[in-house]
Amino acid sequence: MDGGGRYLQPMTAYPAGFAVARAASGGRRLSPSFKQPSRIKKLFGASSSVRRRSSAPIEQRLPRFLGTGLTLAFFSAVVGYGLWQGGHIDGFIRQHGEPHHALARTVGLGLEQVTISGISQMGENEVLAAAGINGKLSLAFLDVNDLRERLERVPMVKSATVRKLYPNELVITLAEREAHAIWQHNGELFVIASDGTVIDLMQDERYLNLPFVVGEGANARSKDYLALVEAAGPLKQRIRAGTLVAGRRWTLKMDNGMDVRLPEIGAADALARLVKLEHEQKVLEKDVLAIDLRMADRVVVRLTEEAALARAEALKKKPMRGKGVDT
Repeated sequence: MDGGGRYLQPMTAYPAGFAVARAASGGRRLSPSFKQPSRIKKLFGASSSVRRRSSAPIEQRLPRFLGTGLTLAFFSAVVGYGLWQGGHIDGFIRQHGEPHHALARTVGLGLEQVTISGISQMGENEVLAAAGINGKLSLAFLDVNDLRERLERVPMVKSATVRKLYPNELVITLAEREAHAIWQHNGELFVIASDGTVIDLMQDERYLNLPFVVGEGANARSKDYLALVEAAGPLKQRIRAGTLVAGRRWTLKMDNGMDVRLPEIGAADALARLVKLEHEQKVLEKDVLAIDLRMADRVVVRLTEEAALARAEALKKKPMRGKGVDT
């Protein structure tokens, strides 16, 4: 309000703010009478011009080329539907792949190189087939997570990583499961990994020297069997297989066909007894079908039929004395 009691018109807020911004940057201050630049007017427009636009006819307010765009979209839909009905799209897909992959290949984003590392037991073609990779795909639209999941569903693959290297290379790194043992189950032979995972059917002679386990659940307990083989010390080379009985204890098959029945608890101690018997009495060289070590205070042996008859005849003539081995 001036000295005469009149109220002054307030200054426009935007020019004042604009002046502050310029002062902060350039150090100059603009006077309150500074007028709004034409650039700002063009950018924001006056209220009267806004009212004139809002009252303009609707054809002037629609975006340019809207009609052309809608017409093209309509005809594209009609043509696409016709191609689909006529089976042309299926033929195109069979020959060139999905349309989006074909389009990406035309702009230089095709899948031209696949680098595979970490394989020793699988072939490159096996990896490509498992991942579903072929020449009709493009790098741009490949889902690396889907490829990784596909590969990790292969029993031989322990883990997989997949990376894209634009414009056209895919890098696959695999960690394979190692063949650990042969598992016989329901009359079939399987190659298994150390965690018991079935890798494949036994069809390759290179696996013949792997440890051999038999029985329900023996694949998951193969590490226990190998620990027993190691505990056998000097006799481990004579052990040919291990059968898991009732999921609790092992029976070992020796190279001469003899069965060695071990207890559920203390199997390693029982094997130590077997090593001692072999050293002192050459028990594995006798006509014995099976040696039962399940009882800690005695060893029970089952003789062959011929040995049993010979022993019966010997007992008639001279009874056996001593203790330690029962038949």
